Amino acid sequence: MNKTTIIATLFLCVMAVFPFIVDSAWLSIGITFLVFAVVAFSQDIILGRAGIFNMGHAIFFGLGAYTTAILNVHFGMEIIYTLPFAIIIPVIISILLAGPIIHLRGDYLLVATIGFNIIFEQVLSNDVFGLTGGPNGIFGIDVVRIFGYELFSDTSIYYLAFGLLVITLLIIRNLDTSAYGRALYYIHKDEIAAKSMGINVSYYKLFAFALGAGIAGAAGAVFAIQYSAVSPESFNFMQSVMFFAIVLVGGSASLPGIIIGTFVMFVLPELFTEFKESRYLIFGAAMVLTMILRPNGVWPAKFGNIPKFLKEKALKAAKASKAGEDK
Repeated sequence: MNKTTIIATLFLCVMAVFPFIVDSAWLSIGITFLVFAVVAFSQDIILGRAGIFNMGHAIFFGLGAYTTAILNVHFGMEIIYTLPFAIIIPVIISILLAGPIIHLRGDYLLVATIGFNIIFEQVLSNDVFGLTGGPNGIFGIDVVRIFGYELFSDTSIYYLAFGLLVITLLIIRNLDTSAYGRALYYIHKDEIAAKSMGINVSYYKLFAFALGAGIAGAAGAVFAIQYSAVSPESFNFMQSVMFFAIVLVGGSASLPGIIIGTFVMFVLPELFTEFKESRYLIFGAAMVLTMILRPNGVWPAKFGNIPKFLKEKALKAAKASKAGEDK
C-alpha cells in the first residue's frame, strides 16, 4: 500500500465519522468542503492529468446545479431524477465547447475557456432562456426523496456529498491504472511524442474534458440541493480561477495536494468570515510563494503509472541507437 492510498484511506475514515463529532455549523462547512473537493478533483482530471489549460471549469459546475434547479422548480421533476441530466448535459456541452478548440495549446486554449465562462455567466444573469431567474437565480429547490423518504437534514446531504467524493476517487484511481490514464499522462508530458506513438491526442483530451465535466455537474447538483437555490455569482470566472489554482498550488494529480488546496481556499474563509473577501489576496500570495519555493506544488504527485515493460523497452531502444551510432 503506497503513501497516497494510506492518506486517502485515513482521510475517508475521518470524513465518514465527521457528522458524529461536530455541530451543525461545522457540518455545513464539511458539506461545502466535500462538494468543492469533488469539483477540484474533476478539474485535476483535465488540468493535472491531461495538461489542458481549462479556465472555465465553473461552467460545468454551474450547468449541473442549474439543470437540477430548472428541472425541479420549473418542471416539477423529483431531485433524484434530475441527477442523470445534471451529469449528461455538462458532458454534452463540454464536448460541443471543447471540440472546436481542443487543438489549441497553452495560452490560446486558456483564453478561449475564459471567454466561454464569461459568456456562461452572462447567459445566467440575463435570463436569456427565461429559465435561470436572472441575477437573483432560482430559489425553492425541493428536498431529495428516495423510496418515499425525505433526505432534508444536513447529515443526509453530507453523506450524499461524501458518497459522490468516494465515487470520484474511485473513478480517478481506475483512470490512473487504465490505458486511458496512461495516454493522458503521456499527452501531458509530451504531446508530440504521444502523437508519434499513435495516441489520438484530440480524442483523449475530449475524453478528459467530458469526464471532468460530468463529475463537476454531479457536484453542482449536490450544491443546489445543499443551498436549495442557485445564482450566477456562484459559477463566475473567479470560481474557475480558484479551481485552476488549487490544482497548480496543491500539485497536479496529487490527492493530498488537492485536499489541502480545497481546505485552504474554500473552508478557511468559512471559518474566518471577516477575512472571506481577502481570500483572493491570501491565495494569490500563496500561489507566488509556492511557484518560487515549490514549483511542482505543495504536495507534488510521484507518477508511477508508466508500465515497467515500456521503461525497459525505451532503455533497450536507447542503447541500440547508441550502439548504432558508435559503429
